[in-house]
Amino acid sequence: MSLEELIPPNHSKSYLYSIFIRTGLVLSTLVIGLSVPFFGLVMSLIGSLLTMLVTLILPCVCFLKILRTKVTRVQAALCITIITVGIVCSAFGTYSALSEIVKSLRG
Repeated sequence: MSLEELIPPNHSKSYLYSIFIRTGLVLSTLVIGLSVPFFGLVMSLIGSLLTMLVTLILPCVCFLKILRTKVTRVQAALCITIITVGIVCSAFGTYSALSEIVKSLRG
């Protein structure tokens, strides 16, 4: 979308340029996926780290920081529980991805 925003809106072939940009991005992803031997494992490592961080941990931390004095005990306990679950799931996912990468490198 960022690349498509660089195209002037009054350009008559902006739809055609959008198709070329998206096709180029898909093809470059395909080339990288085929050329990097552990691309799927690296993506699972990144996903296990960043997905839990962005979806579970950071929203609760921001909520607790922004509403520091207005948070009830129940809300704080729920946020701490969600943060703990996110950290545990992230640790297990990261360990699993790293162990698969090491196993692939050895064998």
